[in-house]
Amino acid sequence: MTLIKSISGIRGTIGGKAGDALTPVDIVKFTASFGKWIVSKTGNNKIVVGRDARISGEMVRNLVVGTLQSIGVDVVDLGLSTTPTVEIAVPEENAGGGIILTASHNPKQWNALKLLNNKGEFISDQDGKEVLALAEDTDISFADVDDLGNVVYDESYLQKHIDKVLELSLVDVAAISAAKFKVAVDAVNSTGGIFVPALLKALGVETVYELYCEPNGHFPHNPEPLPEHLTEISKVVKENKADLGIVVDPDVDRLCFVNEDGTMFGEEYTLVAVADYVVRNTPGNTVSNLSSTRALRDVTEQAGQQYNAAAVGEVNVVNKMKETHAVIGGEGNGGIIYPESHYGRDALVGIGLFLTHLAKSGKSMTEMRASYPAYFISKNKIELEAGMDIDGLLVKIQEKYKDQPVNTIDGVKIEFGKQWVHLRKSNTEPIIRIYSESSSEAEANELAEKVIADIKAILG
Repeated sequence: MTLIKSISGIRGTIGGKAGDALTPVDIVKFTASFGKWIVSKTGNNKIVVGRDARISGEMVRNLVVGTLQSIGVDVVDLGLSTTPTVEIAVPEENAGGGIILTASHNPKQWNALKLLNNKGEFISDQDGKEVLALAEDTDISFADVDDLGNVVYDESYLQKHIDKVLELSLVDVAAISAAKFKVAVDAVNSTGGIFVPALLKALGVETVYELYCEPNGHFPHNPEPLPEHLTEISKVVKENKADLGIVVDPDVDRLCFVNEDGTMFGEEYTLVAVADYVVRNTPGNTVSNLSSTRALRDVTEQAGQQYNAAAVGEVNVVNKMKETHAVIGGEGNGGIIYPESHYGRDALVGIGLFLTHLAKSGKSMTEMRASYPAYFISKNKIELEAGMDIDGLLVKIQEKYKDQPVNTIDGVKIEFGKQWVHLRKSNTEPIIRIYSESSSEAEANELAEKVIADIKAILG
């Protein structure tokens, strides 16, 4: 059993004892704290709630909505929804905040409460700390019977979200329709099974092969959209001679593609391709986190624009995008953030932009992928002794490579020409995660091994 309380929300496994897992007691306590915090910060007693299709979703929804009512907060319940849909709905409803009930790519035994501010964006580090502090205060006053909150059920946001994608200036429905794409979709039996086929139909895609699109929460494979989990859609694409496959995670904020030959386009390259299309049509800056591929920087600079790196985490990427007036940004996990729509990862927006780009390019998926710089990221970790001064260790690594370009906004990232290595400490375990990138798998692994050897040498 696991319960993780963080600045971005509360996440855990269903069942077990209070304080050790995501139990009703923990859900009520955290929901009440967030609701009280929203009202005190904004003076607004309306909160939007939506959920993915995981098995525990209805139970968690009942607890969350009932708790919000019990403290006098009105609820707009979107029902089965997506993370980006709730993000869009919060400002549309003039709400004080939002709660998304999803554990994202985690397996079915997990669920979580993701927390949004009144802009429909994830709450900040400081905001999260305030909510966590409130959650430790058991002196919460509940509303009298005449002051209980009301609930409004609103299922209109599926169409509203799709309409917003169609309205984007760089989404060309006519071009997509004319391309007559045949598309396979794997929605891992969550809400993407509702939203993605509906979007494709609205974009003029007539041939859609639906795989795991029944929103029943029974994930047929590990829901994280990694190549090793996507063997079935690869077969569906090849057997039906589809032009591409589309894969989303349970809450539809991560997006990846399958090529027409069944190979993977690469989750890192979702943002690269979309950004290439955006910056060439609306010139401007781009942003991704420090652990994302250098290919985004390459295509940005080729277009004469500026790339900036942010610390890992969607909130950090959004803040850097606002600071640098970026026209596109996101993360290498298939997260597309397009400010013309809203400041949140949105697979539906990504689909609209990508299909327009593909249609106008006249290329196949493999041809488009081959047109981008080829990089490979190696992911490793080194386990250390409990109580070790990991921060001090990272400072020593930084000093060792002081003659190289070094970024320390989030751990230590060292550049070696077009290669890099990024070291980040875990907040929960005595571990340093080591990400390295080069033009080949062997070179990326070699770079990681070199830095691991340096760490071992420093430790003696």
